[in-house]
Formats: sequence, structure tokens, C-alpha cells
Amino acid sequence: METIPTTEPIVTLTPAAITAVKRQAKKAGKEEAFLRLGVRGGGCSGLSYVIDFEANPDPEFDLLYQQADLGVVVDIKSAKFLKDTTLDYNIKNLMEGGFVFDNPQAVRSCGCGTSFTAK
Repeated sequence: METIPTTEPIVTLTPAAITAVKRQAKKAGKEEAFLRLGVRGGGCSGLSYVIDFEANPDPEFDLLYQQADLGVVVDIKSAKFLKDTTLDYNIKNLMEGGFVFDNPQAVRSCGCGTSFTAK
């Protein structure tokens, strides 16, 4: 897997999140894929988080970086909404598979933590 490093990660993953992502990638047979993080319009608070795997990121539209030995990709449009966010994994939030976003760009989040309103 080739990555194009950015100066700094857009979203920082905790060790628990890295372990959970690797476990899910292995289960899905996508160990060589990047973790795609982003936002899209929708959800009860305006924007919803996206967590997926990406085999072929596009350097023209995506920011790529490495954290530990995990490749992460964030599209340029989502980066402004996710800058300085931390992604953790905690089994208390099973609605989103246990992933929890701590996003300083959010002024309000929904009760389940899967959507937010940006500043």
C-alpha cells in the first residue's frame, strides 16, 4: 500500500480504533485497503460521519496519511469538517460499530453520535 503523507493527520486514531479497524479489515478481506473517513450530508444533525475502506484513493481529491501501519484517506471536502478530530473505539456506542468521534468542529451532535452540526 503506497501512501502520500500529509503534513499531519486530519483524524487521529486511538490505539483502540486502530485495532478495531484492522480487525474489521481482516474480517472483510480488505487488509490492504485504506481506511476512508469523511462526512456527507444527512443525519439528524446535518452531517453524518463516513467510515469505510478504500482500495484506490485519488490523490487529486483525497488526503492520504499513515498512522501506525494503517493507511488513512480523507477527501479534501471532508477534511475541513474533520480537522483535529479523534476517532476512538468504545463498545458503549454500538450504533456506529463502537467508533466514537471527538470532533472539535462540531457544535452539536445527535444522541447516537453518528451525525453533527459543524461550526
